[in-house]
Amino acid sequence: MKTANGHEIIQLFEQFSPKGLAMEGDKIGLQIGRLNKKIEKVMIALDVLEEVIDEAIEKQVQLIIAHHPPIFRPLKNVLTDTVQGRMIEKLIKHDIAVYAAHTNLDVAAGGVNDLLAEALELANPEVLVPTFETNLKKVVIYTPESHAEAIRQALGKSGAGFIGNYSHCTFSAEGTGRFLPEAGTNPYIGEQGQLESVDEVRIETIVPEHLIKKVVSAMIKAHPYEEVAYDVYPIENKGEVLGLGKIGTVDEMTLGEFVEKVKMALEVDKVRVVGDLTSKVKKVAVLGGDGNKYFKHAKFRGADVYVTGDIYYHTAHDAMMEGLNIIDPGHNVEKIMKKGVTKTLTKMCKESGYEVEIFPSEVNTDPFQYI
Repeated sequence: MKTANGHEIIQLFEQFSPKGLAMEGDKIGLQIGRLNKKIEKVMIALDVLEEVIDEAIEKQVQLIIAHHPPIFRPLKNVLTDTVQGRMIEKLIKHDIAVYAAHTNLDVAAGGVNDLLAEALELANPEVLVPTFETNLKKVVIYTPESHAEAIRQALGKSGAGFIGNYSHCTFSAEGTGRFLPEAGTNPYIGEQGQLESVDEVRIETIVPEHLIKKVVSAMIKAHPYEEVAYDVYPIENKGEVLGLGKIGTVDEMTLGEFVEKVKMALEVDKVRVVGDLTSKVKKVAVLGGDGNKYFKHAKFRGADVYVTGDIYYHTAHDAMMEGLNIIDPGHNVEKIMKKGVTKTLTKMCKESGYEVEIFPSEVNTDPFQYI
């Protein structure tokens, strides 16, 4: 195990939540501090408030990965006698970097909306509002047969070969590889200055564009050759469709019963509800954060109820007229990302051999009290 630097941690995180998934104009990425330093502790937070920064200082954290960007509007100045200025001052003085993943984490597979759908136990969840279609690449590798299976496994474990719900999809063909090792080489097979012919296997697979570097790196590590022959080229096939929100089904129940399920699953004491509590619920749409402008997507897709935050008064009226039930558990239920990201990033760091402690912030950042 080795201690990673900030760039290495964020490279892993961006394989999970690529910047390219973010909505246009979103304020994501490194916002405060630097990444060119050793990282021993990472804290996952929903919001970066002063209490969260104090927690990070107390726990000797070097990096905060947050869902809500602390700098969302352009700063005209940094005045240290203001709350925001004092926060930035504390972070810089204690050399704590802050990295924000906002709508890209909403959209990412395994991100905020997937976590909410999982918590609500939605069956057969689909994207509610498509925003991104993954570009695919074809990767072709040539290897001696002795290492073909090891390379296939390396490809599959690094994210290659996914077609729908099938993983580790590859195609193989046998052939003959020829090469002449020149001076200064140390060939795995053959000798310098002699033309060599080797029975080889050609392995083909598909890879999401954002995973190309990871997949190629894993393949090279598993390959025995000093110089690896491989090709990467674009294909017309389109990959997974990603987007905001999820829609799926639950066992039929009343809206009132489903409200109780939402409260328990999302760990909230109270919710706002639009609709008849005796009406039946089976098809459910969920979208983390402020989902006002997407309620018609939920209605168009046939949802019986739409679970989202920050619903406006007039949006509630519009939904009532459309016959769509709404449950508003608040924006803060996105806190589900703290444990979810902690689990995912911990696993990725362990697989990469990084010795780093990753944990969720324990500070409650919900600004509302319900009395």
